[in-house]
Amino acid sequence: MPSLSTPSTPVGPDSGPRPRRERRKESRPGELLDAALALFVEKGFAATRVEEVAARAGVSKGTLFLYFPSKEDLFKAVVRENIAGRFDEWNEELELYPGSSAELVRHCMQAWWERIGMTAASGITKLVMSEAGTFPEIAAFYQQEVIGPGHDLLKRILQRGVDRGDFRPMNMEYAVYSLIAPMIFLLMWKHSMAPCCPASQQIEPVAFIDSQVSLLTRGMLAQTPTPPSNTPT
Repeated sequence: MPSLSTPSTPVGPDSGPRPRRERRKESRPGELLDAALALFVEKGFAATRVEEVAARAGVSKGTLFLYFPSKEDLFKAVVRENIAGRFDEWNEELELYPGSSAELVRHCMQAWWERIGMTAASGITKLVMSEAGTFPEIAAFYQQEVIGPGHDLLKRILQRGVDRGDFRPMNMEYAVYSLIAPMIFLLMWKHSMAPCCPASQQIEPVAFIDSQVSLLTRGMLAQTPTPPSNTPT
């Protein structure tokens, strides 16, 4: 009879599960990124120590540095994993969207909340805004990897509406910021005032987004010219 500590079946690349140590090694980068995201959002970039990230992920600091040479590299990897790395997916979704331009704007903002706003990654924007002056290098990285591509994506959505005759011609640069502003407000509220406010003053995110989309798209819609009146003056 085999010992309880001895596998009853061979373990190898073609014969069953890989050893636990090998599976653990492959999962380490993801575990480190999850731990880093939680700590960055909780404590900020400056106050987060790599020792804490390693401890939360259950590895040594030396192991962390095998994957991420510095705290800045770790932060960049967190942003790419949770936000920046998803722009290819979002751009493809835009190209294939079948609905009207107003519906696309609504879909875009609602999907952003579901995929980013409702997750731990929602705290990254507040972190960058609050620490940009102290760490301009992470602000520049966030501008290049997130803000720039996000701006371009929203601009294409609005231009699609203008090209189709759904939206009136507008200053695209400022129109994009009109879409971004309520989302930033919602993030800042979530990670600052929301925990302190009574229930009667809380903001329901989905209802807030729906209200903002209605207000914004009505202002963008192409207006049908009013026919001249035949009534003599």
